[in-house]
Amino acid sequence: MQQQFPQIAVQNNMLVLAISGGVDSVVLLHLLAASGYNLELAHCNFQLRAEESERDEAFVQSLAIQYQKKLHLRRFSTAQIAASEKKSIQETARTIRYSWFAELVEENRDTYLVTAHHANDNIETLLMHFFRGTGINGLHGIPPQQNRIIRPLLFAKREDILEYAKVHHLSWVEDSSNALDKYTRNYFRLGLIPSIKEVYPQVEDNLLHNIDRFKEAEILYQQAIDLHKKKLLEYKNAEVHIPILKLLQTVPFNAVVWEIFKPFGFNAQQVNEVRKLCTADNGSSILSTSYRIIRNRNWLIIAPVQNIDNTIIVVERNASKVVYGSGQLTIDHLNKTTSSITSDNDTALLDADKISYPLLLRKWKQGDYFYPLGMQKKKKLSRFFIDQKLSATEKEQVWVLESDKKIIWVVGYRIDDRSKVTNQTKKMIKLQV
Repeated sequence: MQQQFPQIAVQNNMLVLAISGGVDSVVLLHLLAASGYNLELAHCNFQLRAEESERDEAFVQSLAIQYQKKLHLRRFSTAQIAASEKKSIQETARTIRYSWFAELVEENRDTYLVTAHHANDNIETLLMHFFRGTGINGLHGIPPQQNRIIRPLLFAKREDILEYAKVHHLSWVEDSSNALDKYTRNYFRLGLIPSIKEVYPQVEDNLLHNIDRFKEAEILYQQAIDLHKKKLLEYKNAEVHIPILKLLQTVPFNAVVWEIFKPFGFNAQQVNEVRKLCTADNGSSILSTSYRIIRNRNWLIIAPVQNIDNTIIVVERNASKVVYGSGQLTIDHLNKTTSSITSDNDTALLDADKISYPLLLRKWKQGDYFYPLGMQKKKKLSRFFIDQKLSATEKEQVWVLESDKKIIWVVGYRIDDRSKVTNQTKKMIKLQV
């Protein structure tokens, strides 16, 4: 064990060992102390097992004295916290434990947390992920280092740890809840794995070898996924655009779609919905909690879900600058000059005598219409947007400017013909996004 114990590349840093008093953490303490690391201890008393919890705390305190190490101790009212947050005891204990550990290591940037996860924990985690359905990303087991958490005991199986403790005459305490199979991990540890060993005696070694192979397979898998993403994804501000024809020709379709849309909160069951969306009507969409995928002609667009903005901004005559949802509008009152025509969609030149204040700046809504510049007939904005080939998300960002209940400018797109500058115009209003 001492020969196989890995060299931790933080020899001059402080290590905080999460210690329960069980054989795993006691053996890790002995190994770390023998290796000469700067070491402190941290123990959580979850107050869930009455006298047993108090016994564990006292035992860890005695270890701190024996090894002459500083002890960080925290007591939690775990059952009450779980009840108030409506979470399971196990989930609550894990959350508050790691939250406190994070506080300890964040106090000093040169401090690392060390945990006593071992090879059997790795096997159990692999099987739990496999049956839960996490995909290849969940089959690499527990990483030996994750940010500022180090797990140097992953090389050792439980039987090796017990043998080491006996050879070195180490004492430890037993958690009675480890003998109960009502918890998921205990079910795998006490029931499933022993049953499999009756058929495949070498199952533990085989699974540990598989973990190493899965790690390498995951690297190859991720490289392939990154290549597909590079070919398919086009980033436009907060949106991601994907050509439907290329996506449908992608092999393997399900894996690539899953990896593309997973980061946006979509689940594995929605992969088939994405396939259907590729041939659905224009404007069709599917939702996650924070994003949606919209079919826009030959593209799928991943866009953030945004609340409908019902803000109406009143623009008074003396206003020179207005900040609104997607930008800033500047307003200038000018005498008419020869430069009364502009091809810049972000600029509007209007006849001041045809404008009545106050103006209203708002998001467009269904039923809105105006007379597009150069046309004598009114047109609904919904039809105008189709002519402009705006996507569903682009439509949502459109604002309009009203004067006396008439739209005088579809901001950033077209002014109303009734408000245009003519030969008779004496004064102009210049609006610019």
